[in-house]
Amino acid sequence: MSRLTQSQHDYSKLVDQYYAKLYRFAYSLTNSQADAGDLTQQTFCIWLEKGHQLRDQDKVKTWLFTTLYREFLHTKRKLSVLTSDEDIVEGATEDQESQDPLSIDPKKAMAAISSLNEFYRTPLILFYMREHSYQEIAEIIGVPMGTVKSRISRGKTMLYKIIESDLSDFDDSLEQVGAE
Repeated sequence: MSRLTQSQHDYSKLVDQYYAKLYRFAYSLTNSQADAGDLTQQTFCIWLEKGHQLRDQDKVKTWLFTTLYREFLHTKRKLSVLTSDEDIVEGATEDQESQDPLSIDPKKAMAAISSLNEFYRTPLILFYMREHSYQEIAEIIGVPMGTVKSRISRGKTMLYKIIESDLSDFDDSLEQVGAE
């Protein structure tokens, strides 16, 4: 196999192995199929440009997730210039209010996770949904491992409070219906 053909083969294997995982991570960050697809493709484009610089091939997965996360932050910063944070928060709360509070289904859980601040949401997603270690998460988001542990702990606490408040709102509405 020529060098170019071998390189193309390695790239195809890499895409086959990581595309779905990266796409799901990107979707959990953006809540948009189009944006998730764009981020994932951008990550692989960057790999084509810079992947040869990676010295430890055992770190490919971490490198890809880190690159995707950085591209997400870069895109988010660009958008924040165009859109105020208040518009984003109002849109998120409108989506959450339309959710059915009868049960905690996966969509409800994702809505609760999505309502968390990015500092807490990203480590939770990487740890529980993508099954990265604390060390890998620290490398991906560029913070010390203790910060990762702290953010996961605080994020879980906030998540429980969000879910509890949704359930108590539902209980309150049942009491109001029964009182009529």
